[in-house]
Amino acid sequence: MSDTTATADIGVTGLAVMGSNLARNFASKGFVTAVHNRSYSKTRALMADHGGDGQFVPSESAADFVASLKTPRKIIIMVKAGGPTDAVIDELSELLEPGDILIDGGNAKFADTIRREAAAKEKGINFVGCGISGGEEGALLGPSIMPGGSAEAYASLGPILEKISAHVDGAPCCTHIGENGAGHFVKMVHNGIEYADMQLIAEAYDLLRRGAGLEPAEIADIFAEWNAGELDSFLIEITAEVLRQVDAETGKPFVDVVVDAAGMKGTGTWTVQTALDLGVPVSGIAEAVFARGLSSSALQRSGAGELPGPNNAWSIKDKDAFVEDVRQALYASKIVAYAQGLDEIVAGAAEYNWDIDLGAVARIWRGGCIIRAVFLNRITEAYDGKAERPASLLFAPYFTSAVAGVQDSWRRVVAGAAQSGIPTPGFGAALAYYDGLRSPRLPAALIQGQRDFFGAHTYKRVDKDGTFHTLWSGDRTEVQA
Repeated sequence: MSDTTATADIGVTGLAVMGSNLARNFASKGFVTAVHNRSYSKTRALMADHGGDGQFVPSESAADFVASLKTPRKIIIMVKAGGPTDAVIDELSELLEPGDILIDGGNAKFADTIRREAAAKEKGINFVGCGISGGEEGALLGPSIMPGGSAEAYASLGPILEKISAHVDGAPCCTHIGENGAGHFVKMVHNGIEYADMQLIAEAYDLLRRGAGLEPAEIADIFAEWNAGELDSFLIEITAEVLRQVDAETGKPFVDVVVDAAGMKGTGTWTVQTALDLGVPVSGIAEAVFARGLSSSALQRSGAGELPGPNNAWSIKDKDAFVEDVRQALYASKIVAYAQGLDEIVAGAAEYNWDIDLGAVARIWRGGCIIRAVFLNRITEAYDGKAERPASLLFAPYFTSAVAGVQDSWRRVVAGAAQSGIPTPGFGAALAYYDGLRSPRLPAALIQGQRDFFGAHTYKRVDKDGTFHTLWSGDRTEVQA
C-alpha cells in the first residue's frame, strides 16, 4: 500500500465526545490528525465545529482513512468496548501493514487486550491497549495515559501521547506501562480506586449530613476547605461544586432531587473479580461496588424503611471536632484504597509477567485523571528509585505515620456510625483491612481447622515444617499429608 499521499501523523476512529476531544487535542498540539467515523455525519460535525483547532484529514471510508496516515500508521480506536471494538480491529487489520500500530483507547477488559495483541502480532501489527483517564475534559486538555503493548510500539507512539497528556512539574502523565494487557489492567485498577474514593467521599458527606445535621451548602464549604490540605484532589474539588448546586426548578439542593441509585459501567466490577482470581484482598473497592449495587436494589429497599434500627440518634457535642474526625477517617480510608489497588497491580504484574513501575504509575496519575490528588506525590516518593519496594503502601514511612496519626478519629467515626445506624461500608472495610493487616494472629487458623475437619484440606503448623491432617472421624491423631 503506497503512502505517497499520506500526511497524517496519527488517526482517530470513533468520534463520539471522547474520540472527538482526543482528535482535537492531537491537532491542537501540532499533529496532523486523520479522523474517521462509521457515520460520516459525525466527521462532518467535528470539522464544522472544530476544524480550526488544527490540521485534520477527514475520511469517509476506512480505506481512505488508513491511506491518509504516514507509516508506521498509528490509529486510535475510540468505539464501544467489546464486539464493536473487535469489528473495527478486523476491518482495519485488513488495510494495515506490518509495523503499523493499532491503539484501543477504550475501557477494554485487559484479557481482551491480551487476546487482541496476540492476534495482531501474527500479522506483524503492533496492538496497544491504552488506558485514558480524565473524561471529556481530560481528553481535550490533557489526560493521564496508560499505554501497554510492545516497547517497539511505544518508541514510535510514546512521544505523541506524552505531548498530548497532562503534565505535572514538567513531566508528562504518560508512560509505557508494560506488555500486551498491562495498560488496560492498570486503567482497570485506577477505576476501581476511583470507585472506592467516590464511595468514601459519599460516606463522609452522609456522616456530616445525618450525623452533624449540616446542610449541603455547609458541607460544600467543608469540602472546599479540605481541598486546600492533604485531601486536595479532583474528586474533593468537584464534590464541593456538586453540593453547592441548587436545583433551578424546585430551589432545593441539587443532591436532594437526584435519585439515590448509582450506576456503574463495569471496570469497578472487573477490578474486584480480577482481585478474587489473583487472591488479593481489595475489600474497600469491593464495598464501593456493592454499595452502588445496594443503592440500585429498588425491590429490596422499597420496604426496608420498616426494618428496626438503633433507638438513639448520634449525639454530636462538638461539631468542629466531629468534622475533623470525619476528615481524618476519610484520609485513612483513602490510603487503604490506594494500597489495595497497588497490591492488585503488583499481583497482576507477577501473574502476567509485566514489569510495572509503581512509582511511574503514581506519577502519571498526578494529573489529568479522575483520581488525581496531591498525595500521589507521596506515593510516587514511596516507590520511585527504591531498590526494594514496601510490601504495602501502608508500610512506607510517610503512610505508616499518617495512619497512626488519624486512627483514633477513624475508629470513633466507624464505631459511632455503627451505633447510630449510618452505613459506612467503605470506612468500615478499610479499617477492618488495616486491623487485619496489623494483627499478629488471625482467626484463619480456626477456618483452616474447619476445612481440614470437613474436607481433609490439610493445614500447616507454626512449630515444624510440612503439611498435616487430623483424622477427625477416627482417633484424631495427626498424620503428615
